[in-house]
Amino acid sequence: MQVRRILVVDDDDLLRLSLVEQLAIHQEFSTLEARNIAEASIAVRAQTVDLIIMDVGLPDGDGREAVRKLRQEGFQKPIILLTGHDSEMDIVSGLDSGANDYVNKPFRFAVLLARIRAHLRQYELSEDATFQIGSYLFYPGAKLLTASGGEKLRLTEKETAILQYLNRAKGTVISRDELLREVWGYNANVTTHTLETHIYRLRQKIETDPANAQLLITDAGGYRLAF
Repeated sequence: MQVRRILVVDDDDLLRLSLVEQLAIHQEFSTLEARNIAEASIAVRAQTVDLIIMDVGLPDGDGREAVRKLRQEGFQKPIILLTGHDSEMDIVSGLDSGANDYVNKPFRFAVLLARIRAHLRQYELSEDATFQIGSYLFYPGAKLLTASGGEKLRLTEKETAILQYLNRAKGTVISRDELLREVWGYNANVTTHTLETHIYRLRQKIETDPANAQLLITDAGGYRLAF
């Protein structure tokens, strides 16, 4: 199961809690919440956030300025702004700030959910997508891991796909069968031995002691990344 962490930023307690509850129904998401820009900034620095839903009108500032600052600080993942204003100028201003989308209140949750999924898919397929895996920065588009010391580790297409799928699971164990299906598709000639060979080679690249893996873990009939 691929689990994405969504940060909901809104000072309207009823709306914020409603969004958190509705997102929690879908197992593909976990949620964080913040009532203002200050709390949102702390959350982004403290945890991996895959997408932000942010109200424009917040008690400690304009959400559009908050988006602009997040982009300047290097946050590249999708941001959806919520607003009660729908003038063309408001929409342009929101998108110019670096937001990916602009949703007017009131809105149907099903519409917001579709936009969330669309932006997550688009980001994860983009060349700009980066993810933290242990002490490495993972660049799926470039098939590359960069170590904290600057060393670059080149990955094969299948190694990249394995890491990408495990990274999306956010520490959840993924069975061997699921990995085979997602990475190789329905190819009858591929066996678990093929997967295990790729896992072995990945560990040779990313583990300090491949025989005692601390990052790419075998667990409960499958594999997971330690976060």
